[in-house]
Amino acid sequence: MSMFCYQCQEAAKGVGCTIKGVCGKDDEVSNLQDLLIYVTKGVSILTQLGNKNNVKIPQADKYVFEALFTTITNANFDDKAIVAKIKEGFAVREIVKARLTVKGIGIPETIHSSTYWMGTEDEFEAKAAKVGVMSIGNEDIRSLKELLVYGIKGMAAYAEHAANLGYLNNDVFEFMHRGLAATTEELVADELVALVLECGKFGVDVMALLDKANTESYGNPEITEVNLGVRNNPGILISGHDLKDMEALLKQTEGTGVDVYTHSEMLPAHYYPAFKKYEHFVGNYGNAWWQQKQEFTSFNGPILFTTNCIVPPSQSATYADKIYTTGSSGLAGATHIQTDENGVKDFSIIIEHAKKCEAPVEIETGSIVGGFAHNQVLSLADKVVDAVKTGAIKKFFVMAGCDGRMKGRDYYSEFARELPKDTVILTAGCAKYRYNKLELGDIGGIPRVLDAGQCNDSYSLAVIALKLKEVFELNDINDLPIVYNIAWYEQKAVIVLLALLYLGVKDIHLGPTLPAFLSPNVANVLVENFGISGISDVQSDITKMMGVELSEA
Repeated sequence: MSMFCYQCQEAAKGVGCTIKGVCGKDDEVSNLQDLLIYVTKGVSILTQLGNKNNVKIPQADKYVFEALFTTITNANFDDKAIVAKIKEGFAVREIVKARLTVKGIGIPETIHSSTYWMGTEDEFEAKAAKVGVMSIGNEDIRSLKELLVYGIKGMAAYAEHAANLGYLNNDVFEFMHRGLAATTEELVADELVALVLECGKFGVDVMALLDKANTESYGNPEITEVNLGVRNNPGILISGHDLKDMEALLKQTEGTGVDVYTHSEMLPAHYYPAFKKYEHFVGNYGNAWWQQKQEFTSFNGPILFTTNCIVPPSQSATYADKIYTTGSSGLAGATHIQTDENGVKDFSIIIEHAKKCEAPVEIETGSIVGGFAHNQVLSLADKVVDAVKTGAIKKFFVMAGCDGRMKGRDYYSEFARELPKDTVILTAGCAKYRYNKLELGDIGGIPRVLDAGQCNDSYSLAVIALKLKEVFELNDINDLPIVYNIAWYEQKAVIVLLALLYLGVKDIHLGPTLPAFLSPNVANVLVENFGISGISDVQSDITKMMGVELSEA
């Protein structure tokens, strides 16, 4: 078999993975994911017929965001789980068709094949080869359609997290179906560009929804000092992004003698008031997702993946049998924790496993400070505004996004170190691990690194920017003393980028490389119309981005 995938920043040679994904997925998993996207588009086409006639089908909404999340980079490497999801898609299509028939809604004879193709497992491989990324011949149309799909994938991830907490937005679901359906149609470039920008609008909406879900469930994040050391009890390390899973694990481990530690994107869980009552919630262990092979080995205990960020372990890895997955994540050979009929996940098997393990090996000590989401920062607004007006703060640098393995990402650590001392970094996502442990000091008591939280908390950074625009009585968000130097890796970063474009933000610096899925013509559109550019060397970029000093507002 062969494959083609270029949805993440690590696309081989900056073009695409054709033999095995740099992420670790093999050609079988990659092709099955392509087929899953194809079947999901069929579900969306049919569901969109219902939406046009005011017939809502929640089961189809749920299927689509789960299926899309399954295909996000580093989320699911389990071929059997993906096959099961494809077959579930067949069943969901029939449910939607039945609903349409009952409502007297006719299905066009010329409807796309993704709405009715139903092959056997033996036929999956051949079909996947015909419907994958490269099945679209025109490079620019392919680029725009994939950009739209990747944006919707990121949207789906955030929609799933919100849905897990009982928060839904039917307008977001409607756009997901409409956007996916559009990728099966013969559209011209201008029509696709418009859809891509509209995707950014719903990206803002879904991040606002998730922000509401998280804060109403667990309180507004607050300034928090997070421990980096360990205790002598056995522990469970929780990774990914899902806060409902975080809550369930903390409740179920209480009183068991097992401690809980966060890893990578779960670090911001420490900022929520609801989780601070758990004495066995010890701290954060390690760094960004890509360093897990070393850190999981020294942790000693089991690891729970709630979402993406999985690096498949080597055959010799001592922790391979300690990995558990849940939600849309999956790994062949790992135990997957399902939700029961009452919506509950039983983590007892992980807890019992942990009790048999040694305590974590301490790999660092001290603490880091975070919790600067929009509610917390806006409570400091007067202090921040005064610092800008007096010139104590010359500029804010939004350095949100993702971390990754590429050696060139050392750029972001050096960039943070070399920034003038009168600048502040606003961050969210695992990109922060490149600089959140550096001693960068503060400005009048305001830390020079303000961590808003997970990648979805980039929404907080947008809220902060819009509030500052209001406070300084500016007409254009781009007149703010804010520069965007964003690192990207996967599809959730894509929806964040599209959300920024929708909000009118221009002059965004994107690195460490521009996406492989942007054709030269599409890249030119983004450069010329939205001011997106790549990065160069640290000193040149700092000089360029600092620009002319702003006068007092």
